[in-house]
Amino acid sequence: MAYPEVVRVFATTQDPDHDSPWQTRSPSSSTGSGVVIAGGAILTGAHVVANATFLQVQKPSHPDKAIARVRAVCHDADLALLEVVEPADFLADVTPAELGEMPRLRDEVAVVGYPVGGEEISITEGVVSRIEVQRYSHSQRHLLAVTVDAAINAGNSGGPVFGAGKVVGIAFQKLTGVDNIGEMVPPPVIRTFLDGVAAGKRPLVPAMGVVTQNLENPLLRKQLGLATGVSGVMVTQIEHGSGADAVLKVRDVITAVDGMAVANNGTVLYDGRHRTRFDVMLGRHYIGDVVTVALVRAGQPLTVEVTLGEWRPLVPRTRYDQAPRYLVFGGLVFQALTRDVLATWDKWWNKAPKEFLYYYYLGARSAERREVVILSKILADEINVGYGHLYNEGVATVDGVTPRDLDDFAARLDAAQGVVEITTTSGGVIMLDTTEVAKAQTRILDRYRIPRDRHLP
Repeated sequence: MAYPEVVRVFATTQDPDHDSPWQTRSPSSSTGSGVVIAGGAILTGAHVVANATFLQVQKPSHPDKAIARVRAVCHDADLALLEVVEPADFLADVTPAELGEMPRLRDEVAVVGYPVGGEEISITEGVVSRIEVQRYSHSQRHLLAVTVDAAINAGNSGGPVFGAGKVVGIAFQKLTGVDNIGEMVPPPVIRTFLDGVAAGKRPLVPAMGVVTQNLENPLLRKQLGLATGVSGVMVTQIEHGSGADAVLKVRDVITAVDGMAVANNGTVLYDGRHRTRFDVMLGRHYIGDVVTVALVRAGQPLTVEVTLGEWRPLVPRTRYDQAPRYLVFGGLVFQALTRDVLATWDKWWNKAPKEFLYYYYLGARSAERREVVILSKILADEINVGYGHLYNEGVATVDGVTPRDLDDFAARLDAAQGVVEITTTSGGVIMLDTTEVAKAQTRILDRYRIPRDRHLP
């Protein structure tokens, strides 16, 4: 039988409800694909098992399913490693697939999996058409990806892409609006994930913590002190608390990263063959790794070392396998603004409050503000009469102080005595008597069937 190492993954998932963060949505079922690799593990896509409550796998040679669980998952790179729980010898007769090298342009590949519409294994063939940094829709991270002109559909996503008899990628998404154009996670990113799991590394793709601007304008390059023939990108923002925060400055010009020269359009020549975004190197590093950065500051060349850290935008991108953080105070529901909260609006990029979209696209973490605290909902009660129009706004201050994050906001409310004043970004003013709030809290939670007034892990 062709490709006995390719298995079908059955997932029961239960997503959180970010509109009512104390509860979850109804369970749902989906299928994906995976491939058996060395050590009896199954490699698949993180999106296949995200928010999963129960997992099963099925071999092409046998209709019975085995119970599985997640051994490791990297949502940033859309990769997951599963292991069979019962029966323990389920994969004993399967020869593991080998991981191959990075394919080249025009190499022939085969996408293997179980797309919806049938029960049998499906094989679609194509060629490699592009190799560059792409946006991973599961995590909103920009990482190296390989584009192939073979169909990737629901069901065979997460499955292997074979080239010359070895796994040269994991299928993870298709381009919308076009036919038979799909993308796969390439071997360098897969190897980094697998090696990291073996070494006990945190399953995250790191970040430098900078926002940059291309330098294709000659006058701008001259004003920044770049000599003729020197190229790079200018630092425009530095994330507070990042590794770059300690050694880089705004208007520094990054000329090389990890030994790769940066062009004025923000690209590098990766692997000596592929011109793509300079942050392509992030996919081969771990949290805590140190990278060498060559730069020009006020006309003077410098070399610094940047410790890579966790990517922490002001508005966190999609999160998985964790419950939303929230706080209920006097019937007012407060949350930290995240992409998941934005996604509660249909076509959120158009319909969400413009203030929230500004924070998402342009906001930057600082020492004073690490999260955007919002008032997302008001649960009607006699204690909050007259404030019902102030929902879906940012919190400006609590007792005159801008909250640093949701934890800081909760601590200030817990410590408040007498009348506490909360102002919103529209200029709205909310005043609540903390003694009356304490009396009303149980009543409100019972009325709206909320198990607890907060979740702040």
